[in-house]
Amino acid sequence: MIMYLHNPRCSKSRQGLEYLKEQKGITPMIVKYLDTPLNASEISQLLKKLGIKPDELMRKNEDYYKKEIKGKDFSDEELIHAMAENPKLIERPIVINGDKAVIGRPAEKIDEVL
Repeated sequence: MIMYLHNPRCSKSRQGLEYLKEQKGITPMIVKYLDTPLNASEISQLLKKLGIKPDELMRKNEDYYKKEIKGKDFSDEELIHAMAENPKLIERPIVINGDKAVIGRPAEKIDEVL
């Protein structure tokens, strides 16, 4: 089952979901991660599947990032905890298929895990 970390208010997230459904004929399990935030352990596992560092998963245009994180020296663990406490910091959408995951920007990147 393909899991889709989704924010319905985000146009890129909606585009990725439409791409999966309309172009690929796939209806994923949708997780609205702002309503059901990931904990630090789940974010750590997600980072392994994505093959990226915590700062690469963060939305750098979010106010919280600009005010609390930008220009400061945080460990990977501290960044993971910041995302767990402030899920808006997590880039979206994310498509997870087994032990692989990808940030679906642009939507065609989703093909990398299908």
